[in-house]
Amino acid sequence: MLRRSIIVVAGVLALILGGHRFLPELGGFTPVLESLLPWLGVAIPVLLICALATRSWQVIFAALLPATVWGLMFGPTLLRSPPGGPSDLSVATLNVGAANADSAEAVRSVSKGRDLVAVQELTPGGPAAEVLSERFPHHYRIATVGLWSRFPIVEARKADIGLDWARALRAVVATPKGRLTVYVMHLASARPGQTAQRDETLAYARRMIDKDDSARLLLLGDLNTATTDRKRSGLVPPLSDAQQEAGTGFGFTWPAAFPVTRPDHILYRGLTATGAGVERAAGSDHRAAFASLRLTSRKPD
Repeated sequence: MLRRSIIVVAGVLALILGGHRFLPELGGFTPVLESLLPWLGVAIPVLLICALATRSWQVIFAALLPATVWGLMFGPTLLRSPPGGPSDLSVATLNVGAANADSAEAVRSVSKGRDLVAVQELTPGGPAAEVLSERFPHHYRIATVGLWSRFPIVEARKADIGLDWARALRAVVATPKGRLTVYVMHLASARPGQTAQRDETLAYARRMIDKDDSARLLLLGDLNTATTDRKRSGLVPPLSDAQQEAGTGFGFTWPAAFPVTRPDHILYRGLTATGAGVERAAGSDHRAAFASLRLTSRKPD
């Protein structure tokens, strides 16, 4: 009975890992499961120990199957090294937390040494915006999202992501190597059985990216969409992910105390990521995501 159970569990686990994109969405449950996909690997050592206890090569082989699938899927992420090299731009994004009493300290630490900082869940008139405005000469803010920059912001406006309230903006930043279009977004939340509105905001975001002909483009923010969530494939590609291209490990950002998934992203085109990572932010339930990026010397309009 034990041998059969191990074989069945191992087979199901391997199928979920390798074939998760073929599973039905089940009312939004499967995309949330995909957000936690790497954590399914926690069951693999238990399966292997149980399989070894049976002393059956057939059972051991079955237990090795999900281990192999997991390794092929996530091994490169764990073994990846940042490409390094020179960079022109240091950026960060943080969901600071609307109820964060330490928001000033959070943005103070996250903004240190950065050229661009995107923030979500800002409190109107709160200390986070005040600290950032003291540190950066240029900024644009709309409702609870904002962008602070060391370089001039030459264009800025609200961006429509299909919500009844403002949670996205588009700005054009004049860097020393040419203009850079920056989107800051806080997409709708996703919970088991409640992903429809998030999916709609993702679709709005994709349409905006497709219509935007900027040679260099950054998308920063809390997208409420994990790296392994099937819905994120609507954005990556056509955009690239700084953590996937130049970070180490999974780069989980939520919840801050023990991150298990990554809803916060730095996506781009027309640039090269040279490094990426995450860091703690005082009082926030998210960790900040940051990246170093290289621009070409060409100065597109």
